[in-house]
Amino acid sequence: MADNTPAGSTTDGAIQVGGSRQPIDARVSAPASYDVADFPVPHGREEEWRFTPLGRLRGLHDGTATANGGGLKVEVTAPAGVTVETVGRDDTRLGKAGKPVDRVAAQAYSSFEKASVVSVPKETVLTEPVRISAHGEGGVAYGHLLVEVGAFAEAVVVIDHTGDVTLGANVEYVIGDGAKLTVVSIQDWDGTAVHAAQHTALIGRDASFKSVIVTFGGDLVRLHPRVVYGAPGGEAELYGVYFTDNGQHQEHRLFVDHDTPHCRSNVAYKGALQGQDAHAVWIGDVLIRATAEGTDTYELNRNLVLTDGARVDSVPNLEIETGEIVGAGHASATGRFDDEQLFYLMARGIPADEARRLVVRGFFAELVQQIGIPELEERLIAKIEAELEASVA
Repeated sequence: MADNTPAGSTTDGAIQVGGSRQPIDARVSAPASYDVADFPVPHGREEEWRFTPLGRLRGLHDGTATANGGGLKVEVTAPAGVTVETVGRDDTRLGKAGKPVDRVAAQAYSSFEKASVVSVPKETVLTEPVRISAHGEGGVAYGHLLVEVGAFAEAVVVIDHTGDVTLGANVEYVIGDGAKLTVVSIQDWDGTAVHAAQHTALIGRDASFKSVIVTFGGDLVRLHPRVVYGAPGGEAELYGVYFTDNGQHQEHRLFVDHDTPHCRSNVAYKGALQGQDAHAVWIGDVLIRATAEGTDTYELNRNLVLTDGARVDSVPNLEIETGEIVGAGHASATGRFDDEQLFYLMARGIPADEARRLVVRGFFAELVQQIGIPELEERLIAKIEAELEASVA
């Protein structure tokens, strides 16, 4: 059921205007830090870990997962003018977007040996995407990726995750003043992979950032997209599509920190679930700080449950510390197929299995179209339909 509670009211204690309650980002177990020693080992009772099956992280959370070399092969294909580098830990550009906020991200930051840096020069408008392939080759790996887009540049980056690995990673996006960056991150892992990562975007003055996260594969995927504004006028659009199958755990935990005046954010994630013990978690945290006058924000999560035995936890959180805003709201809903839609299609001669495919395809189509790359959109729609074969056919 949608929740459009107006600002100034509370829903299950998740929304508050002003008052003495600590901001959303302070509910984590430790302050943000680059050092893993600053984070206690989670036990599952902490707010940020209570939905995550810690045993399935294979030691990423407690220091027992040791990188064994060669676990992840990263290849970058970039148009002319883009600089691609492999740098060491001492590169001063790393960490610019923000600090790790949980133990896995800190472990990844403390453990990676080499980082990939993709730089788009200022005022450069790319006509082809930058394509980054991250292929798991078994074992444990820690990764770090930085994408820099110079002032008034425009770029699209596609990150494609495949194969099998236990991966802890940090991904940074630094968007210069007036620049535009679209990132499509695809998690199409083998069924045995584990992937936990923090994505942090630092958005410059009047800059635009669009993130499209697509999650299909993996035994456990836990992603933490974050947005921070460096100057007024920044815009962020965060979209997500996930299809959670039998036994999979897919968790997306978003945080948008409106600490700068006159910035905008829009969040929309949609997921479908099928099969026994399929578990999807969506946490959407938006904080409008007292200094962020003129903020305009909205977040939406929709989930479609296709079979019995699947579970969804959807928690939108909105905290407002100033009344001088343009708008703020959220909505969350989880449900099964709409019987009226199915009846409408079947009454026109469409078989039941095809009718269900059309309903699910229509459910996802709006967000898939945000990608803007036709061949990639077609691939993802085909993947969705392939996932449906198990229970809808």
